[in-house]
Amino acid sequence: MLEQKARPGDRANGKRKGAARANGRASNAANTEPEGALYDRAALERIAADERRWERVTVAPATARIPEAHAEFTTQSGMPIHRLYTPEDGASLDYGRDLGFPGEFPYTRGAQPTMYRAKPWTMRMFAGFGTAEETNERFKYLLKQGQTGLSVAFDMATLYGYDHDHEMARGEFGKCGVAVSSLADMEILFDGIPLDEVTTSMTINGPAPAIWAMYIANAERRGVPMAKLGGTLQNDILKEFIAQKEFLFPPEPSMRLVTDTIEFGTLHMPRWNTISISGYHIREAGATAVQELAFTLADGLAYVDAALERGLAIDEFAPRLSFFFDVHNDIFEEIAKFRAARRIWAHQMRDHYGAKDPRSWTLRTHAQTAGVSLTAQQPEINVARVALQALAAVLGGTNSLHTNSLDEALALPTEKAALIALRTQQVVAHESGVTNTVDPLAGSYFVEALTDETERQATAYIDQIHELGGVLACIRNGFFQKEIAEASYRFQNEVDTKERIIVGVNDYVMDEEVKVPTLYVDPAKERVHLDRLRRVRETRDNERVGSALAALADAARQPAQNTMPALLDAARAYATLGEIMGVLRTVFGEYTETAIY
Repeated sequence: MLEQKARPGDRANGKRKGAARANGRASNAANTEPEGALYDRAALERIAADERRWERVTVAPATARIPEAHAEFTTQSGMPIHRLYTPEDGASLDYGRDLGFPGEFPYTRGAQPTMYRAKPWTMRMFAGFGTAEETNERFKYLLKQGQTGLSVAFDMATLYGYDHDHEMARGEFGKCGVAVSSLADMEILFDGIPLDEVTTSMTINGPAPAIWAMYIANAERRGVPMAKLGGTLQNDILKEFIAQKEFLFPPEPSMRLVTDTIEFGTLHMPRWNTISISGYHIREAGATAVQELAFTLADGLAYVDAALERGLAIDEFAPRLSFFFDVHNDIFEEIAKFRAARRIWAHQMRDHYGAKDPRSWTLRTHAQTAGVSLTAQQPEINVARVALQALAAVLGGTNSLHTNSLDEALALPTEKAALIALRTQQVVAHESGVTNTVDPLAGSYFVEALTDETERQATAYIDQIHELGGVLACIRNGFFQKEIAEASYRFQNEVDTKERIIVGVNDYVMDEEVKVPTLYVDPAKERVHLDRLRRVRETRDNERVGSALAALADAARQPAQNTMPALLDAARAYATLGEIMGVLRTVFGEYTETAIY
């Protein structure tokens, strides 16, 4: 019988104990038990001997008759997976140090004490297309169907800070999200939606402070003070430089704007997450799960450093930092990623930065199923992929979730496809049983070993980034770009050589016409938006607009001055997004990335 040992104390200085074991597994060669080991040393030695017997007596004849499918099994990201995991793989596992209890340091088992037994995760479906009127209708539909939070997708012109009559916006109206050019659009976008009751997430980065200002100004016009608003601003400019490339200004002024929002939210908006530090786009660009985790946490630490340099105390702003991760097809790797993320962040906040408030130690995260995993071939199969990914996110302990729609490899989601994606979450929540207990896979020899290895590899990456001069230095020297490009190349090569099977793409292929209906964005609706933009410019107080934009330029030129009050005044005056971002482009300049080969 395996004997359980007494629970030990915290890990010293946040560093893991335990020696290397052949093939990446922990060594049991030492004669002394690690202090606080979960299992008895003699019991582990008996299991090791019995495993060797099993390999010789049972496995060898079986594999002689039917060889295993691969010489080596790995996670999707390339981490080796052993044939069998036993308590040996947890030889250095310390329950108190490495797992703890849900809602308590180091949060491996979850951010909240009872997790989904109290209520399911927030079902926050990403939505936006065409005009503000059309997206408002979709929001209301999804809320009526049981969605519990809003998440706004903006179109490409908005993401780049252009008004829709600018030449750079030509052909982009409403195609990947909703078009927003001024406060007038924001008023329609959230018409009839109780902003003090429904939390809103907005996926925007370069123009994030200006769009946030419009959201706040709209709430004020409806009598909702900013202090009562709850939601999240993505606002993660570092991952734009690393992966998504929708940056506007050079890195330094871009970081200044993000820090302005963190400071403003800390002082005035206690319910708002002023940044969602996003691994999603890093993963979608081709990164591995470990790279996604490491680069995202490194970005988060860079934002912490910037806020501290601004003069904020760690426990003033850290509780409102939030995260956003991708959820891919390898269920166990994704579960391990979420668990390792919470543990690394907790140790960084407590042990390195000295945060005292447990809320500062807690990594809270949104998740979205992997868009890059969806296929245009046999798109109905995407429903199964999304269901598996949703299950992985929930078993990993996400706090909110967006599930992609089956048609997203072809176009923006239709209403029916979006409903199926939402219903997928609801089936997981109410029919699968996974909400009945907290962190149900804890103690799995495999899951715990994979969590440890994910943590080890991610921490090594974070240390390497620090040694290379930090995140901004690694953006400029191309470190992130090269790492992601190499990982993406390896994965594609595995698909091309059929080492990795993608159903419907490189195997189980069917020669048939895709018959899934797709969303049509009516180009005639662009005229509705442009007419509103024209009316705004004609009917607003243009003298007030000019004064507000001049004040914004003055604020932007003074590094010690927070730009958010000036941005709010510009939004209240109905200055357009293009006008606001044009002022900032003039002051900060635009950024051109150096090509990395």
